Amino acid sequence: MSHQHFLLFKPYGYLSQFVSENAREARKKKFLGELHNFPEGTMAIGRLDEESEGLLLLTTDGRVSERVRRKDVEKEYYAQVDGLLTDEAVTLLQQGIEIAHRSVLYQTLPARVRRLEQVPELPPRGRKIRDDRHGPTSWVSIIVTEGKFRQIRKMTAAAGFPTLRLVRVRVGGTWLGSLAPGEVREVTEFELGVDG
Repeated sequence: MSHQHFLLFKPYGYLSQFVSENAREARKKKFLGELHNFPEGTMAIGRLDEESEGLLLLTTDGRVSERVRRKDVEKEYYAQVDGLLTDEAVTLLQQGIEIAHRSVLYQTLPARVRRLEQVPELPPRGRKIRDDRHGPTSWVSIIVTEGKFRQIRKMTAAAGFPTLRLVRVRVGGTWLGSLAPGEVREVTEFELGVDG
């Protein structure tokens, strides 16, 4: 059987699922199935929450999905945070920080973190983030190999800098690149940047 693989720029406001069984939710929420006519059996590899944007990998091959979700595959995010990120906060994020996960405290694994000196070139978000009069913001790149629920948002908040906008730009060696929000591109395989 021939499998298919896709890259998607998940826009802000969409859930990382194709449809909803709940009729009320289906009327109020937006789903991936509205963006493209994906073949039957397509699954999203990992998730981005409704407020997050960026690279989502999709496949019809469960074995590929398992490979992408391995702990040695890096996921890189650009986060716009509230305030001017301090050296202390960067260090906390790099070393691993305590967040709440499933009602217990969890120590995140060390992450690769760097301040972005310039605002990354990203398409405007569908909804305004906030008014500039509310103070400065800064951008940071955070690279993790795990993916707990809303992990990046919880990490920056625990460091004292809540996330205002979150965009996943890379999974392994596969980049978001020039994809536009809602755009889907079929690929022959995913570049994971790891052996196997």
